[in-house]
Amino acid sequence: MEKATFAGGCFWCMVTPFEELPGIHSIVSGYTGGHVDNPTYEQVKTGTTGHSEVVEITFDPSLFSYERLLELYWPQTDPTDAGGQFQDRGTQYAPAIFYHTEEQRLAAIASRDALAATNRFKQPIVTRIEPAHAFYPAEEYHQDFHKKNPEHYKKDRKASGRDAFIDVAWKEEVSV
Repeated sequence: MEKATFAGGCFWCMVTPFEELPGIHSIVSGYTGGHVDNPTYEQVKTGTTGHSEVVEITFDPSLFSYERLLELYWPQTDPTDAGGQFQDRGTQYAPAIFYHTEEQRLAAIASRDALAATNRFKQPIVTRIEPAHAFYPAEEYHQDFHKKNPEHYKKDRKASGRDAFIDVAWKEEVSV
């Protein structure tokens, strides 16, 4: 098993694209990259801890490759927005790929460069690619939020503007 760690705004919305796929063992919402040990959601959402909201995916690369995870990651984000994602503003919501190995780093860079070469976006790709840091699981009520609170999740996701952006910018890219 390997781990992949992705930031793409609210971690609630970053779970569903990856779940129930062959080789995906678990998806945990959490925090990484900051200077506070064991941060809480209340701390992270202020933007003062240096953490990003992320999903940490444990996967079997023989069944689902890291490159395929990257292909699914990009269309969940606006890779040109360093100030957050959709309605979630601040560095804690900025898009980032946190690599765990040199192979992941190289794959992430190649994937980013390939996306940039498509000229899909008028602005530059600003998604950070940096080493994985200590990971802190989010509070239990954040785990599988879309299953525990489906109406709240659907309402929040719609209000965020994420799906509208995906429909316009990524429409042909979102199929598995």
